[in-house]
Amino acid sequence: MDETVIDRVRRVMEAASMSQAAFAEKVGLTPDKLSKSLKGVRRFTSLDLALIAETGGRTVDWLLTGREPSRPSLAARTADATVPGREQVGDVAGRFTAAYEVLELLGRLPKLPPLPTVRTDLARYVDQGERLAQDAAASLKPTDAPWTVADLETDALITRCAEIFGVDVAVTQLPDGVDGLAWHTNTFRLILVKPTEIWTRQRFTLVHELGHILAQDAQEPVVESDVAPGRQKDLAEVRANVFASNLLMPEPEVRHRFEQLADSHGKLSDDAFSALVVGFKVSPSALAARLSQLRLIDAQSAQHYRGLTTQICHLLAGATDTFQRQLAWAAAGRFPVRVVSALYRCYADGETTLRPLAALLRRDVDELHDILDPTQPEVPESANGEVEEGDLVFQP
Repeated sequence: MDETVIDRVRRVMEAASMSQAAFAEKVGLTPDKLSKSLKGVRRFTSLDLALIAETGGRTVDWLLTGREPSRPSLAARTADATVPGREQVGDVAGRFTAAYEVLELLGRLPKLPPLPTVRTDLARYVDQGERLAQDAAASLKPTDAPWTVADLETDALITRCAEIFGVDVAVTQLPDGVDGLAWHTNTFRLILVKPTEIWTRQRFTLVHELGHILAQDAQEPVVESDVAPGRQKDLAEVRANVFASNLLMPEPEVRHRFEQLADSHGKLSDDAFSALVVGFKVSPSALAARLSQLRLIDAQSAQHYRGLTTQICHLLAGATDTFQRQLAWAAAGRFPVRVVSALYRCYADGETTLRPLAALLRRDVDELHDILDPTQPEVPESANGEVEEGDLVFQP
């Protein structure tokens, strides 16, 4: 006979080796409520199940359905199919899966907007990637906006991706050799990228992963290693790279800025090239490859520009403050705002405990509780029992 929710709650109680009354006290329920729920007279609330799951080291999904937590099966889209740390990547992805499962069970998952789609009438993956980037750019940029996607700093680009495409992006620790991960299902769209000092690679990886999601390539988790423009053989990787290059360096904008900075012979000085690097927020290698692909520079010039570094280009362009800001942002962790906010709202509304949010943030539950719900200091009373009032004291 199939197990019921009550059966699984009883299994948790048996595993805890506690009396029904003691278990109720530990969970935070009255013995009467627990007794009625176990007899089927009263339904377990979502908060009841969250408390029981937390006490028993189980998930609410398991209590409701009997399903064990999802363990993502990783598909590596790399030159070497054996990605280092694949199990660790699965653990990281599993944290987000658990958060999405909680929100789904509570009916609080953010809605997913429609996405641009790959033009299947275009036979070549290169053409598909280019057209997909054009469609994505049109979605990301309001018609009357004075900026292009290339103008958006990475944090602003992430915010737009969440707003327009429903893609949650986290900057979180990943195993060595792994640059990023893309994964989408019917209920969530997720991109993970690692903190790094090479912020241009992180930016390119982010948009590369977005290309996988828009192209419907990441219906199973796709782990990326050493993402860089060019040299990929897998056609899906080629399309994602073309997408990233075209979204970050759209041809009309590249040609326009090139014509503004090139000399009368159509050549770029190092200062002019550096200004383009700063403007498009990409690495010198990525920009050189794009200019060469558009036949704006020759092979010798491309080789020369690849010898420059992102930091040198920012120095030449007088934009060291911009470089430092991007560097600090890329090295810091970031969790998807929509998911964190939704989990906190569920807690504030009494639908779950802080455990799912703490697990996602990798914080101690009690520590997180103290941060979000600090104990209010007691107000001293005078000898006659009245609250004492005094001058305001400045506290930094």
